[in-house]
Amino acid sequence: MDAHTGSRPRLTRRGLLASSAAAAAGVLATRQAAPADAQAAPPVQVDGSAVEPFHGPHQAGIATTPQAHAVFVGLDLRSGVGREAVARMMRLLSDDARRLSQGSAALADTEPELAVLPARLTVTFGFGPGLFAATGLADSRPASVEPLPRFAIDKLQPRWNGGDVLVQICADDPLTVAHALRMIIKDARAFTRVRWIQRGFRRAAGVQAPGLTQRNIMGQLDGTANPVPGTPTFDRAVWAGNDAPTWLHGGTTLVLRRIQAELETWDAADRVAKEFTIGRRLDTGAPLTGTAEHDPPDFAKLTGVGFPVISEYAHIRRAHSTDPGKGIFRRVYNYDEGLTAAGHADSGLLFASYQADITAQFLPIQRRLAEADLLNEWTTPIGSAVFAIPPGCPPGGWIGQSLLT
Repeated sequence: MDAHTGSRPRLTRRGLLASSAAAAAGVLATRQAAPADAQAAPPVQVDGSAVEPFHGPHQAGIATTPQAHAVFVGLDLRSGVGREAVARMMRLLSDDARRLSQGSAALADTEPELAVLPARLTVTFGFGPGLFAATGLADSRPASVEPLPRFAIDKLQPRWNGGDVLVQICADDPLTVAHALRMIIKDARAFTRVRWIQRGFRRAAGVQAPGLTQRNIMGQLDGTANPVPGTPTFDRAVWAGNDAPTWLHGGTTLVLRRIQAELETWDAADRVAKEFTIGRRLDTGAPLTGTAEHDPPDFAKLTGVGFPVISEYAHIRRAHSTDPGKGIFRRVYNYDEGLTAAGHADSGLLFASYQADITAQFLPIQRRLAEADLLNEWTTPIGSAVFAIPPGCPPGGWIGQSLLT
């Protein structure tokens, strides 16, 4: 539905390199040295005993400051598993998550020593479209929680798509993540089969101060335009409200896209071409029209020869939402699976996008990107899944209770 029309010129690497060279003088004319205070933040003390709260109006692992390591797991319900069985499973998994996130062993944990250091562990659960059909709750499925339309840029692989249940496990220690994954899978095994597992990483804990924008596998600062957790803009963009089914209030929706990075050809592009593609400087993350990362981009500014400083096809222009409340919250992780049989890097992004409504927020942005984003020459979506993320629960409650009871 987003294929290029015959009247639109096709964007190519060769064309980009030519156009970026032509625009280089204008871009460089606006470039200034990074401000003196743009220094790397000092490392922070890492505390493996640090805990994130499990109970609350929202699930942890969304507004939580992103941890260094993550694993996303897609599960399919076994044949015959219905509403009552899913409710039993979620009681059990919620108890596992509550205990593990607070540094206690799960019930029947044969290696309780591995649970002692939670390292800010969070376990977040989600429900895919198939769960609502299997539990007889199709009328309760949020309208936007359905498979995404196929975009012209997609080369989706079935092994990374779909899923009835999502488990997102994040912590600052990879051993903590591995142990929590094992406990959750053991207790979900009677109800589900594993459909896919996707592992991601960010900067190691303590390398830079919490809250600073981190770099993705392509070297870009990723998430500069994110709404800030705890602000009215974040709450409006992320948490489901009156337009959502009552059971989802305080929850959100997740789009998980596995995006392969074409690192070999990205390496072949010069720095001007890369910055022209993104619309930001690689060193500071500042828009090409500014000097600091969080300067608002000036999309009307022209070079000395009359071209936009930020190209009409630049990534930040195509991804820009004029209404911040209609934006998305990116909680992105890198992945790196080594080399393919042909010797190419198997690397990219686990693009986790949280928003109150997928149709109203994610899809307009994705359509603009699929239509004409220069970055499409170096990135390829190969996996796609959507989930409703239930609200949190009070002490004594469990995740999904508002839907399943």
